[in-house]
Amino acid sequence: MADNKEFRVFIIGDHTSGTGPAIVTKELIRAMPKGTISLKTMNKLSRALEIARGIPAADAVLFSGYSRQNLYGMRLAHFFGKKCAYLMHGCVEYENEINRVPDAAMARDERRMLAGADLILGVSRQFEQWLKERYLAYKDKISHLTNGIDWELFTESAGDQTRDPRGIISVGGGMPRKKIVNLCKALQKLKDEGLDGLTLTVAGDEGADSGEIDSFEFVNNVGLVPHEKLIELYHKNKLFIQNSCFETFGLAPLEALLSGADILVSSKCGVLSVIKKTEPQDIIGDTEDISEIAEKIKALLSSENHTRLICELDKESTSWKRRSEELMKLMKDLAGSGNI
Repeated sequence: MADNKEFRVFIIGDHTSGTGPAIVTKELIRAMPKGTISLKTMNKLSRALEIARGIPAADAVLFSGYSRQNLYGMRLAHFFGKKCAYLMHGCVEYENEINRVPDAAMARDERRMLAGADLILGVSRQFEQWLKERYLAYKDKISHLTNGIDWELFTESAGDQTRDPRGIISVGGGMPRKKIVNLCKALQKLKDEGLDGLTLTVAGDEGADSGEIDSFEFVNNVGLVPHEKLIELYHKNKLFIQNSCFETFGLAPLEALLSGADILVSSKCGVLSVIKKTEPQDIIGDTEDISEIAEKIKALLSSENHTRLICELDKESTSWKRRSEELMKLMKDLAGSGNI
């Protein structure tokens, strides 16, 4: 087997849009060896030509995220005898169902990708286990590559005079799986009990819950914003909350933590695979329990968990450089034997 400098991985996936999966893909590409091949354009036709040229030149292929063009790429990879892995940032079939926008065609295509991949990678150990339980036919080729942490975002929060002490932020827009409606109800409960000055910034695309979220007067719905703007918002708010009922990883809680905010996440968030030493007040056990959510928000608004959680993160083991090394090993093993 060739050494790292000679072995070339072709990473196929969006790395420009600013979505969570695109950020992961961009960071992996940036951390990988110089010989790594990646797409230069997101134009559909140009991308198809790049895929056709890049696959024969690569030793193994990584498809990062859902795209119908993956099916074309997987067929080409098999034609040229190249092993391919599919990095799943989420499960389109399941997430569409819980977001109340089921799509039979997308579900069918995703299952074809699962069948066509030689290796399936979840973005957390928790997601790997979930995939093995849901897709039993593929359990022997399912593993994981945990998302890394962009430590360049890290800032100290001490003495920060610009942060709103009662400002809260959540991402996911109107997607029902993010359970932001329940977050709004918890904040309304606190306001009714006399806790004034609460604000909730909601970032993300519109979805089935957008109308109800916007009906709360303390909500500032900023919609889809560039990644740089999102980081600014993390710096302006005291508390970040991810109340998702299904979250394969979730970069947002880590980015908020590195930006100096305290965080409150549900027990369903895969990011807990890298955030160690959590305490009960850091985690929402039941995403439907309005009283629990309200109680934990109130506690964190009068205290903090940022320092404790940051101190428990190991910079070296959670870096994108380490993740790229893990990816190289996975891909070299795959290319060498077809098995992990």
